[in-house]
Amino acid sequence: MSQYLYLILDLGSLSIPLLYSIFEKDFHFIKYLKPIVFSILLVAAPFLIWDAAFTLMGVWGFNATYHLPIKFIGMPVEEWLFFICIPYACLFTHEVLQFYLPKLQLERTFTLLLGVLLLLIIAVLLVFSIGKWYTSVNFVFFILLLSYGLRKELELLRRYFISFAVILLPFFLINGILTGSFIEEPVVWYNNNENLGVRLFTIPVEDVFYAFNMLFSVQLLFNYFKNQRNGNSQKISA
Repeated sequence: MSQYLYLILDLGSLSIPLLYSIFEKDFHFIKYLKPIVFSILLVAAPFLIWDAAFTLMGVWGFNATYHLPIKFIGMPVEEWLFFICIPYACLFTHEVLQFYLPKLQLERTFTLLLGVLLLLIIAVLLVFSIGKWYTSVNFVFFILLLSYGLRKELELLRRYFISFAVILLPFFLINGILTGSFIEEPVVWYNNNENLGVRLFTIPVEDVFYAFNMLFSVQLLFNYFKNQRNGNSQKISA
């Protein structure tokens, strides 16, 4: 049974958001299927390359006790599914919050201050972690992405920071299990020589920024494709 743990976490994360997307008639998120698929796959591609490279380098790896024996490029099939199931669930979370709570957002000034503070903290940490692969690549990506968000997508960040705080609740549960909480050994192990060695419970602190990098990238692309779709629909109806 333990062999199915990673698969159960993947499918469990996807199941409720997917069912709600299909059968809830007012929200009916599934109507944006093409933008959803395009945004998730476009982000999954580089992240899977990153994942495969770090797996080959021994930056992290997978415990065969908790996943199926099917592997591609050294990664279990569940790891591939992770980059579909988790982004879908988190994209759904942001969109459903916006649908039912459209006024839920941070003050503009507070968003700017929070963003700049995060950039300063991560920049300092980056200076002291050069040579640690996971920390360095992750933090460089985060600095570039958040800088873009503050400059070009501030209105989205005002809402997305709140959504990401909500997303962190299931994140700590699922990623906690993956990194060894509540079970005898981690599903995914990390080489602490390649990260800061700071854990939030059993989760490397870098994972929070990795999650933001992946999920905010998906959100940016989804917004672009959704706006293109809505724009084309308006032109046709006109």
